[in-house]
Amino acid sequence: MKYISFAIPCFNSEAYMEKAIESILKGGEEVEIIIVNDGSKDNTSQIAHRYEADYPGIVRVIDKENGGHGDAVNAGLDNATGKYFKVVDSDDWVDEYSLFTILDFFRKLEANGQSVDMLISNYVYEKEGAPRKKVIHYRNALPQDTFFKWEDTNRFRLDQYILMHSVIYRTDLLKVGQLRLPKHTFYVDNIYVYYPLPWVRRMYYLDVDFYRYFIGREDQSVNEANMIRRVDQQIFVTKSMIDQYEMGEIRNKKLRRYMTNYLAIMMTISSILLIRSKDEENLQKKKELWQYLKRKDLRTYFKIRYGILGQTMNIPGSSGRKISSLAYNVARRLVGFN
Repeated sequence: MKYISFAIPCFNSEAYMEKAIESILKGGEEVEIIIVNDGSKDNTSQIAHRYEADYPGIVRVIDKENGGHGDAVNAGLDNATGKYFKVVDSDDWVDEYSLFTILDFFRKLEANGQSVDMLISNYVYEKEGAPRKKVIHYRNALPQDTFFKWEDTNRFRLDQYILMHSVIYRTDLLKVGQLRLPKHTFYVDNIYVYYPLPWVRRMYYLDVDFYRYFIGREDQSVNEANMIRRVDQQIFVTKSMIDQYEMGEIRNKKLRRYMTNYLAIMMTISSILLIRSKDEENLQKKKELWQYLKRKDLRTYFKIRYGILGQTMNIPGSSGRKISSLAYNVARRLVGFN
């Protein structure tokens, strides 16, 4: 049985994709590796097909026209046969011990006729040149050694929001929910994590450092200069998330609070990038983004705009923007991102 389908979106990934593939291959016949070659111009396809030939029954290759990261995830999901689904970016990898622990957990679930909608585990910032690796865990936010629902969760710290790195979804939940990520758009991993949340009923947290998130390449999408250059795509993703749900329709209070806070983080990221660009046109886009939220969901707007993050991002004047930027720098050092 294939317990986990791992989708690896690849675009010109010849220099590093093998590390990602090799780390997952340790799972043997219980995993499925779907390498999605997203229109690469280098040797990505050749490397992928070599693995497919060497590991038939484990590795499959999808060669497609370039559609961006989200479209590659869509292709992986469409072809997934495993009970659970995980995305691993081609420059990242997974920890061997943690992989065995997760597979053992799924094996026991299956033996007992059980399943989960979402499994959460830790991820590690593998930041180039960093003397210490920052581990993001959920020990204070989530119950351990038990199944739980949203009402059993505690408050999440700012650095603890569930990302693509930390989540494994049940494949059918994503397929029945008709998850589709937009083409030719960066930062859609936020949609991937956010959109299925109202369908998640049964969760489990494994306190293992599973996903290794590499940061250090200049061409990475999370490089700040690249994020500023692609800020319109960040805005598009944030608006897409605003459009997906009317928060008043989310019945569970803790889930509603979590999703509202997630939107607050997205509004903050978009705002700080627009501020740090030091471009007058972008400052106008920042105002328009907040007005967009206000028009779409007035109650959520007031919660976010007059919360700590919203107030920090909307201090008036040039001196206020400097304070916002300083707060961002402090958060970046504490959390360890980009």
